[in-house]
Amino acid sequence: MSEDIKFSTAGFRAVTADGLTAQSVQRLAYGISEHVLEHPFYGFEGIGYRKHCAEHGKKPKKPLVFVGFDTRFPSKQLAYVAANALVQSGVTVRMAEFPLPTPVAEWAVWNECAVGAVVITGSEAEYYVNGVKWISYYGGIANNEIMEDIEKRIPSPSAQILKASSTEFGSLNAAVTLTKDLRKGYMARLEQMINVKALKKSKLKIAVDPLFGTAKNYFRDFLEKFGVTVEGIHEGDDVLFGGVVPNAGPVSLAELKKLVTSKKMHLGIACNPDCDKFGIIDAEGNWVSPNEIAPMLLDHLVRNKKIKGRVCRSVITSNLIDQVAKANGLMLRETPVGFKYITELMITGQYIMGMEESGGLAVANHIPDKDGLLACLLVVDMLATEGKTLKQIKKDFYKKYKQLFDQKVSIPKTETEINRIMERLDIRPPLSINKTSVWRIDSTDGFKFILKGGSWLAIRPSGTERLIRMYAESMDENLPAALIKEGKKIIESII
Repeated sequence: MSEDIKFSTAGFRAVTADGLTAQSVQRLAYGISEHVLEHPFYGFEGIGYRKHCAEHGKKPKKPLVFVGFDTRFPSKQLAYVAANALVQSGVTVRMAEFPLPTPVAEWAVWNECAVGAVVITGSEAEYYVNGVKWISYYGGIANNEIMEDIEKRIPSPSAQILKASSTEFGSLNAAVTLTKDLRKGYMARLEQMINVKALKKSKLKIAVDPLFGTAKNYFRDFLEKFGVTVEGIHEGDDVLFGGVVPNAGPVSLAELKKLVTSKKMHLGIACNPDCDKFGIIDAEGNWVSPNEIAPMLLDHLVRNKKIKGRVCRSVITSNLIDQVAKANGLMLRETPVGFKYITELMITGQYIMGMEESGGLAVANHIPDKDGLLACLLVVDMLATEGKTLKQIKKDFYKKYKQLFDQKVSIPKTETEINRIMERLDIRPPLSINKTSVWRIDSTDGFKFILKGGSWLAIRPSGTERLIRMYAESMDENLPAALIKEGKKIIESII
């Protein structure tokens, strides 16, 4: 059982050449192989996987796993290590020849009834961090049960099995099949999800920023095929990501803002390096929060695509989603932070959208996990269908719904401090914040203090870093900053 390789909400991540090495990837791949071959529900002979395949009309004879990688250093070489370990364990492997977005790997798994996929990616982390994601047969990130099972099966660093090929870093086992075909099937799926007729008529001008990541082979090709004018930046290779943290947030998209305004584009779209999250810039160069984009897209799907069903969101995602759901008679479900909880609901087929405030969005009739490529293209789709700018759509939106304002901060703390803060908030929570009574406390994930009048402050530990994260939302534009200030006072008084 592994003590040093642990999954977080985003898979396994660590500093490259420190916690993330060829050996740790190989060990993890062996743990995954054993999971694939032996788990009674999620494995190749498992009842869950077999039922899934039967529903798709397929009867796989061998356990198939896809292997992909993002544009980081040394993701491709680490993917080779994972692929070699998998085939040595008796798993059939198809490896992407070029950098592969996580949603494309997930679509391939779901569409071809593979037992899963390994993607080597650090997602939106700093350039010196990398990681491993395991995608299960349902086309989404592994849930807690799967992660715990794999962790139990990871061999120790001194295991006999690691002596073979532990240094094979640049060569690929002949049993591994290289494939170029994964992009084609995914792009065809996008065409089914997007109103391409409206795109052809729209005369839209879209700026794209893949942030030196895997979106570089998708955005431009898809949009230009349907007559959209595209201007792009950061479409080349740079393992340092231009010196910024590639998270599709307002700081990282500063150059995209300039491109949008200087070229008078209708919209700017961006994805983090593995395309599981999105970023949007309006025609005036303003970064538009996912907390606004997701509710507008939900309204778009219901009004223009006539989609009906349930909606889910993480506990710290904007309550603006709730307004849209209620107005359209849609049941809403709240989940802990971590998109795997949303994925579990999307798998049921009852939910039309799942979203989180950090830029993750899933839509029905597609993979059950977050897809930044699709999210960006749905915003373009919304503009093309409505024949309006994002500013005009936003104005119309707020004629129907009450605008909410939000703010969030991350505060570095030691593990001991984080534990002390969470323990004290559990035992002795504040009864009022900013001179307003706490009406209810939601402990789904950390502590969300809901105040009289509907404003709220949430305090929770990060699932991936030693940080305390604070979030606040209110109809009063100035109140979130005040609530965050009070939150800082609360945690400082504890430590």
